[in-house]
Amino acid sequence: MQQKAAHSNRWHLRDVILITITSIFMGIIFFVTGFLYNGLTLALTPLGMAPFANDILLGLWTMAGPLAAFMLQKVGAATIGELLASAVEAIIGGQWGPSTLISGFVQGFGSELGFTFTLYRRYDMASLSLSVLTTAIVTFAWDLVRSGYAAYHPWMIVALFITRFISMWVFGALLVSAVTKLLDRSHLLDRRHA
Repeated sequence: MQQKAAHSNRWHLRDVILITITSIFMGIIFFVTGFLYNGLTLALTPLGMAPFANDILLGLWTMAGPLAAFMLQKVGAATIGELLASAVEAIIGGQWGPSTLISGFVQGFGSELGFTFTLYRRYDMASLSLSVLTTAIVTFAWDLVRSGYAAYHPWMIVALFITRFISMWVFGALLVSAVTKLLDRSHLLDRRHA
């Protein structure tokens, strides 16, 4: 099922409300994912695999961008959706505080980039997969510097990237596609106004 965007890029009040509600919901999921991250890090540390906790869960943390882009089909939706969700996470007490906004911007930019390559004309599994790939590359480059991934052994760097990509594809492509299909069937994503 390929959807081609044949509508205006104008934002309507309905779009603003939808991205706000989605971002609040995703921000709460991001907050809860922090607890999962702590538990998984604790479990993986004795095995010397603590960095994998981030990459296993990163698909959840980057889901708001492709979800917003796929639902609204508008330029900037991925970046705005991810940034707003990270703001919600920070406001409700996420463990990384305001620095979450930086991560949200980087993740949103990565997601947006994938849809940019299709010129915002395709909204299908291929464009979601491209968005996942660009998000994985952009966020991994960020973590090479910010999280010190560059200091790891090459096999671990490759394994972390593969883990990250799989996590992002499961949550940012498969789950986002399933959720938007359900929302479409419920007529919540009525695109006639666009």
